[in-house]
Amino acid sequence: MSKGSASKAWLLAVGCLLLPPAFGGSATASEIYFIDAHSQVDSEVTDLGLILERMKEAGVSRTILAARAGRRPEEIADFAAKSGGRIVPAVRTKSEAYNRGNRRYFNQVSQQVASGKFTAMAEILLYHARKGNKAPEVLVEPADERVKFALDRAIEQGWPFVIHIEFESLDRSGRQRFMTEMEKLLAAHPAHPFLLNHLGQLDAAEVSRLIGAHGNIYFLTAHANPAITRLSREPWRNMFDGDRLAPEWKELMARHPDRFIFALDNVWVTHWRELYLDQVAYWRKAVAELPPAVALAFAHGNAERLWKLPAER
Repeated sequence: MSKGSASKAWLLAVGCLLLPPAFGGSATASEIYFIDAHSQVDSEVTDLGLILERMKEAGVSRTILAARAGRRPEEIADFAAKSGGRIVPAVRTKSEAYNRGNRRYFNQVSQQVASGKFTAMAEILLYHARKGNKAPEVLVEPADERVKFALDRAIEQGWPFVIHIEFESLDRSGRQRFMTEMEKLLAAHPAHPFLLNHLGQLDAAEVSRLIGAHGNIYFLTAHANPAITRLSREPWRNMFDGDRLAPEWKELMARHPDRFIFALDNVWVTHWRELYLDQVAYWRKAVAELPPAVALAFAHGNAERLWKLPAER
């Protein structure tokens, strides 16, 4: 089968299998539910109920959620257990132990995995630029034992491996080195899905190149909307032109509907309180511009497939 035929067959399958029966075969953008494939919460969010409240208001069916900063992973596991399946608890990977290469990091991850309370893994930071006084710079090479350890646990559990590399924030030599090493990692594990958070801050041409070169790379669209980019000094990649999807991204998503996954990567209280509904509103406009099967795959179908989550009915 040619690549073009395979793509058409995949789209047909998505259209048939992912459209919930309640929609009667003609879901509108306002009816489509979303799955947030990667978010975090810190201790400044004093009432975790805010998360479920925002999800309900925005039509977000599930959130894959990890602890951050002062929040303990056990709190996320307990919250998920009481959420009626709306929260998918993710192993916390970020810590000072990880940043410093301390052996405690390996124990922290091992204990969470062994508990059986988690069904996903949060992102692994490879390059993370300093974010004021909120988050430090983190630089961990893709071949580092900390990365290999987390990847081995994700493979054992059948969890997608989410990586965080801010390519646009790296200098030229660092960008080239991280790209080369990341592609070696992809090539070494061709059967395992790797998800690059924030699109890696890459442009559409580079994302297209990576899709063509690797069958196991996927892209999370966190922080790629104007609600975030207009308030941030970070070089996040904005996929919108005004309030509409930019043509190059719309075309790329339509051409590769299985490679893009909705995510918000909320962390701070302002993400959950002030910015949540604005972000989802942009993505609802985006899915309205996409072919129905592509919209459904992006909004929730790809996340359901990769994390083996049940479809809503």
